[in-house]
Amino acid sequence: MTEKALRLGTRRSKLAMAQSGQVAEAVSQVTGRPVELVPITTYGDTSREHLAQIGGTGVFVAALREALVRGEVDFAVHSLKDLPTTQPDELVVAAIPVREDPRDVIVSRDALKFTDLPRGARVGTGSPRRMAQLNAYARSHGMDIETVPIRGNVDTRIGYVHSGELDAVVLAAAGMNRIGRGDEVTDFLSVDTVLPAPGQGALAVECTADNAPLIAALAALDDPFTRAAVTAERSLLAALEAGCSAPRGRAGDLPEPCSPGTGEPPGRGQTVKEMRLRGIVGTTDGSTLVQLSTTGPVPGTHEAATALGRALAAEMLAQGAAGLMGERVL
Repeated sequence: MTEKALRLGTRRSKLAMAQSGQVAEAVSQVTGRPVELVPITTYGDTSREHLAQIGGTGVFVAALREALVRGEVDFAVHSLKDLPTTQPDELVVAAIPVREDPRDVIVSRDALKFTDLPRGARVGTGSPRRMAQLNAYARSHGMDIETVPIRGNVDTRIGYVHSGELDAVVLAAAGMNRIGRGDEVTDFLSVDTVLPAPGQGALAVECTADNAPLIAALAALDDPFTRAAVTAERSLLAALEAGCSAPRGRAGDLPEPCSPGTGEPPGRGQTVKEMRLRGIVGTTDGSTLVQLSTTGPVPGTHEAATALGRALAAEMLAQGAAGLMGERVL
């Protein structure tokens, strides 16, 4: 008799379905059970407001988590950068698989590199984090660009370039790779140009905390280096009180105070002894940035990774990051 299928909750977007499908295949191999995708519509999928206005992190997650708690699905797959930094007691992130390329990329007209864009070029992105760093780079390198806020799926965003409305759009390398469109990328942005969002390129596989058999099975998908890296990044984010909407809830032109990253991750089986954690807080026009980094042994425990992020956040706050963030929201 065929075992009952495990139900995997996922957003309905093309990217979410693709990455959930990859996880489903891996889980099926580990457990020997079929996995059924259960598409769920989230608030972030239906709202047409910009993410900064509707809360940023969490808007793509709540409906999936509610389905888990109600027992409608057995586990869920999230883009880790979408997860709030606080974890509900009744849920657990049972696996964080090997991270995809965390960098941001450009898709531009005429296959132009970012630094070759013409004066006055319009660059679309839905992220104030990206805006701040692109504008800062342009200021320091004599470029003249206009960053334009946009929303929509990959097709919609790239469509702005094909229609001539924009000269380029910024997307995540991981997403482009997962939906098989990596060949459309015209430029990879170095982490020295645009530091990725905390957890960018990583997935979180979440289930209820009382489902011990499933937690044990999902552990086979977990990558210790990726988990250590994203734990440190998210700890820095939490310590800066940098949930994407928190500071801008009090003033419209405040920065995106989050961008810790570690560069490209090693493949499974590689030995890594050191990890670099970096953070940036800045104004969206790029006129002011606070940038700091720390390098040390790869944290061996959740507590050590958390401490690393908190320590860097304390340094950044001491260097003026708090002033850029505006009134703190506790």
